[in-house]
Amino acid sequence: MDSNRFTALYARVSTLAQGSGLESQLNALETHCKRNSVESYRIYTDEGISGAKSSRPGLDKLMDDVRQGHISQVVVFSFSRFARSTKHLLLALEEFNSLGVRFVSISESLDTSTPIGKTVFSILAAISELERELIRERVRNGLVNARRKGKRLGRAKTRNSDLIQELRAKGLSYRRIAKLCRCSISTVHKELNSSPFDKSKPKVK
Repeated sequence: MDSNRFTALYARVSTLAQGSGLESQLNALETHCKRNSVESYRIYTDEGISGAKSSRPGLDKLMDDVRQGHISQVVVFSFSRFARSTKHLLLALEEFNSLGVRFVSISESLDTSTPIGKTVFSILAAISELERELIRERVRNGLVNARRKGKRLGRAKTRNSDLIQELRAKGLSYRRIAKLCRCSISTVHKELNSSPFDKSKPKVK
């Protein structure tokens, strides 16, 4: 292991009022380091930031240091303190694995450098892929059922179809209709071409 690399300890609480929660996480992380003779470590924290946030200053800095090759292992108190979702966790673990960075979660007793840890990681990845496939299948089935019921798919129309057709019936030009309906000329064109309106009526300039 490169002697210049260090261990990253990460802790997070979602509100500023949870200061004691942050302290307890840090105590657990530092105790882990003492038990495992880890002397070179750096602490990264996010305080008052929800786990659902895609961007967290402390975690963003940690990931930057990982990508720059400064970190040999990442130790967290639990999955929920680190990742915002199963997908986020797996993406991070895959990146750590590709960069030769060990990941340890104290609460889940997961260490990706051990055979059991590697197996758990493989299982999580398989479950995540299964979830994605189930979602894709539900979407496909939903589209098929909607078509069978004659439902129109895609975005709902926002144009005033009745007004457009009424104005056209009075002989107004596409440009004039677009101005009165506050829409584009192409929108008017789409509406009239998708309706049984008599397209032979001449335009009135």
